[in-house]
Amino acid sequence: MLELQGIAVSPGVAIGKAIVFDREGYSIARCLVSRPEAQREWQRLVEAVSKAHQVLGTRGKETTDSWGANLGGIFSAQQQLLLDPHVRSEMEHLIRDNLYAAEYAVSEVFAKYAAAFRKASSSFLAERAADVRDVERTLLEALTGKPTQTFAEIPPGSIVVSHDLTPGETASFDTEKVLALCTEAGGPGGHTAIVARGMEIPAVVGVGNFLHNIRSGDELIIDGHLGRIFVSPDAPTRERYLKRRIARESIVSELSELKDLPAVTTDGVHVELMANVEFPNETQACLARGADGVGLYRTEFLYLGHDKEPTEEDHFLAYQQVLRDMQGRPVVIRTLDLGADKMGMTRPVEPENNPFLGLRSIRLSLRNPALFRVQVRAILRAASAGNCRIMFPMVTTLDEFRSAKFLLRSVADDLTCEGIRIPSTLRVGMMVEVPAAVLMLDRFIEEIDFVSIGTNDLTQYTLAVDRSNDSVADLYQACDPAVLRLIKRTQEITSEHGKSTSVCGEMSNNPAHALLLVGMGIRSLSLAPSTIPVIKKAIRSVTLGQCEAMAWRALRLGTAREVEAFLMNQLAGLVPEIVLQA
Repeated sequence: MLELQGIAVSPGVAIGKAIVFDREGYSIARCLVSRPEAQREWQRLVEAVSKAHQVLGTRGKETTDSWGANLGGIFSAQQQLLLDPHVRSEMEHLIRDNLYAAEYAVSEVFAKYAAAFRKASSSFLAERAADVRDVERTLLEALTGKPTQTFAEIPPGSIVVSHDLTPGETASFDTEKVLALCTEAGGPGGHTAIVARGMEIPAVVGVGNFLHNIRSGDELIIDGHLGRIFVSPDAPTRERYLKRRIARESIVSELSELKDLPAVTTDGVHVELMANVEFPNETQACLARGADGVGLYRTEFLYLGHDKEPTEEDHFLAYQQVLRDMQGRPVVIRTLDLGADKMGMTRPVEPENNPFLGLRSIRLSLRNPALFRVQVRAILRAASAGNCRIMFPMVTTLDEFRSAKFLLRSVADDLTCEGIRIPSTLRVGMMVEVPAAVLMLDRFIEEIDFVSIGTNDLTQYTLAVDRSNDSVADLYQACDPAVLRLIKRTQEITSEHGKSTSVCGEMSNNPAHALLLVGMGIRSLSLAPSTIPVIKKAIRSVTLGQCEAMAWRALRLGTAREVEAFLMNQLAGLVPEIVLQA
């Protein structure tokens, strides 16, 4: 048995047979043409671009019909890349001046752009290389009339393994046949990962070189929760995961029955279970799984994958849809939480040695007030469509929060003068994601309505660990005692002043961690919609006293490993059926 570790980007567990899909390093032979033939080659390419544009449009429509407009929008962005005048000019130069055959010109130009993306210091830009490759392959197929490779003949029960997969390839999966995917390259922010999550296919990416250890037909286990891959698993491992799958199937009906029931401990303590959403069309999944509202509405999708900044109307429609769909349930809209490295569509960006410590989130918004005002205007205009709350990300200083709130009031005054009603009950909060915010929270508390703890970044900044760096991945532990103490201190301060606190990081998706947070005094969790039923089951199976006992002990342990082992042992004793199926 071979065990591999990658990055979990789409949850779920799959047991199936490997289908190796390896095209890394594929190339087009260097081929030159005569000068009289160059015009014909250029005409071939012009016609192929038109065909490829139609193909990408069809993919976008099919993906939109199946998985929603936001996933389909990926292919609209690819169409724009295909028609980019710089790309077109470079290909024309290679054909007319260098006398390259059309296929070779396409290969050379797109290879250059893909390489440039891969070398970018920004993980976001590096992950866009897959989109470049997708457009290249689509254009080559249009030129040659032959598909470079297809998933059409994949047998049922397959797990696709590859160096990398483009969004188009991922979207073409027949989910009745493809159980999961695993790639050597890729990251959590790539379009392939986004598509996999949207399609609810378990996926692990960024595993590193492993294809030489796998052949088509090998049995694989993909653990999309923990990012683990087992090649030719031994009997105990296979039995363990089979038991989890059986346990999960047996508990599915029980979990579905909890949809309309509250998350209440056996001694009557209510815990609010909110949903994290990235796209407007995810609200149906929230309602289907019994979410109490949207605790984190990420707005970055409006900026990513487009060559221009969203208009106020783009923002407004996206916010209005979610507020209406949630039918009066609270919706917390987080303002832009991107780094400057991801905002290079229309504005120049200075390179940063460490984007995570640079111009990002609320800093970027305050540095670009015109951009910030557009988003805030749209949120305030949409607010009357439902129960809206607004939240500023990665606030570090009191000056930042005051500046953001001043702009908010200024925009509200403008809208009022325009005759647009702003709800008087609109609540304004902040995310606690850096230790400085915790240390100064007693000064923030009088000026905020609520707090949401972003455990992903809080862990990263507290432990000085880049969570995207495999070399130090073992140090990135949300249950590190230092992180737990900051969470507890945040809860204590907000509780003393009658303000609400929610936790919205990945930590909330883990049943053992969720019970720990409840024991620490947290009464609102925001999590992935798919995990709401199992977290609700865990909460409805315990008393508050049991959770508090867990927290008391966990806060006195010295290492993350000790905390994790203790919590899993406690969960196994309190809710064993969840441990089996998790």
